[in-house]
Amino acid sequence: MRDEDVKAVVQVWHTAGRTAYPFIDTWQRLTLDDAYSVFRQHIAPVCEVWVAETEDGIVGYLALKGSYVDRLYISPLHQRRGIGSALLTHAMERSPTGLELHTHQKNTQARAFYEKHGFVAVTYGISPPPENEPDVEYHWRPLRAA
Repeated sequence: MRDEDVKAVVQVWHTAGRTAYPFIDTWQRLTLDDAYSVFRQHIAPVCEVWVAETEDGIVGYLALKGSYVDRLYISPLHQRRGIGSALLTHAMERSPTGLELHTHQKNTQARAFYEKHGFVAVTYGISPPPENEPDVEYHWRPLRAA
């Protein structure tokens, strides 16, 4: 991600998050300005951020914190076109010994996506405030040759 990409990345995050989380009130109240502030203060400084671009511009992003997939969002208009899979493959290449992530238990689309890519649910819990929603921790570990 380049500095000039931040606004487009935040737009993708905001739009995709509001679509994916109709069950989370704090997401539905999150303004684009608030999302921009959170991204600049809490995500960009601690994560490697990779973007996916098409002729439409930036349509998705991946934020990695070591082997932890902190964020993976694709614009709703560009989902189911292989963009998320390409970003996830990039994450797997950057962390060949494995990846971890959390998603909400009610986010069935994301859960199916990660499970399709070999992630296994290892722990069920509650996400931290302000969401306080049931979540699930997933791990991906590459198959080892015998």
